[in-house]
Amino acid sequence: MMADSIEHVISYWVIFEKFNSPALGGFAIVSHWLPFLLFSVYAGALADRFDPRRLIQLGMALFMFVSIVWGVLFLTDTLQMWHAMVLLVLHGFAGVLWNPPSQVLLHDIVGADLLQSAVRLNATARYLGLLLGPAVGGVILLVMGPTYGILFNALLYLPTILWLWRAPYGPRFRTTPRPVRAIRGFRDIVTTMREIATHRTIMPMTLLAGGASLFIGTAYQAQMPGFAHDLGHTDADLSYSVLLAADAAGALIAGFVLESRGLLPPNPRTACILALLWCAALVGFAASTIYPLSLALLFVAGFVELSFNSMAQTLVQLNAPADIRGRVIGMYSMAALGMRTFSGVTVGVIGGLIGIHYSLALSALMLAGVVAVLLPLTMRTAGQHS
Repeated sequence: MMADSIEHVISYWVIFEKFNSPALGGFAIVSHWLPFLLFSVYAGALADRFDPRRLIQLGMALFMFVSIVWGVLFLTDTLQMWHAMVLLVLHGFAGVLWNPPSQVLLHDIVGADLLQSAVRLNATARYLGLLLGPAVGGVILLVMGPTYGILFNALLYLPTILWLWRAPYGPRFRTTPRPVRAIRGFRDIVTTMREIATHRTIMPMTLLAGGASLFIGTAYQAQMPGFAHDLGHTDADLSYSVLLAADAAGALIAGFVLESRGLLPPNPRTACILALLWCAALVGFAASTIYPLSLALLFVAGFVELSFNSMAQTLVQLNAPADIRGRVIGMYSMAALGMRTFSGVTVGVIGGLIGIHYSLALSALMLAGVVAVLLPLTMRTAGQHS
């Protein structure tokens, strides 16, 4: 995730300097998340049928290839807009190629008993990479320049590729072989939807993740300069940087605190309540005009966001039927990550019409309405389990 973020820092800076195109910047966001929307289930189906280690390696190799091609184009000064668009799309495909298989492999590594711990640690590591990536990318850009910096970045994917080569996990090491289904392309999406449609845990958690991504996602982070300006910080100084990092810091602390204390066992009702707290924190942040209060609310938002997201993902993985685990995880990724493609509309585009404070508050309230509909289903589930 750090290498992913570093590549974004360097490539976005270069394409901004060369083309100065807001449309290309928007395309970069869409191309990053749209493959998750279209191909996550298919990637999960591949993980059901083939060794997830090799699929992750293929995704890492594609990441490396994109970084190297960026470097060559920078070095020869031959970068054109269509080059940038193709590379951005390939980068998005690399992300979807390794994400669902990595979750399947996670289940192979730790098993069901430690799955929540593994998912939470994995999510914490992801936030750590997202938090450190821009800072490290900025240093690399400053010290090495864009060309050698992005070529160096390609090497950061290599340890994962090498470790997976002989890692003792995957189909050959499973004590209980899983039934394997044929890959049927788009039909897998329809079939998987039908199979989980009546599941009292998987479907509400998938809808929760999809609703959170659709209405909010990470779109408010892209609007942080506007929020900082309205809080009285018009320059890109330390105050702005701290505001930007507060959300990620809250998520990191959540991972460490919840993991070390063994708190919040996975429960659908708890996940929904945490999601409602996330909505409340974001509504408060949107309404705040006091800088310290805004920092505190962003910290709380990051804390509960990691908590409910990791819990929802754990519940989906624990309850997914073994023969379609990859497909179910892919469906969850399609909702949790793919729906972020549209979050820029709910917060950003609408924010341009009514203001980002109102659009963020409205988006959070709409998500709260979705959660309010899902909450009775989770309570019914809890009653059935008890």
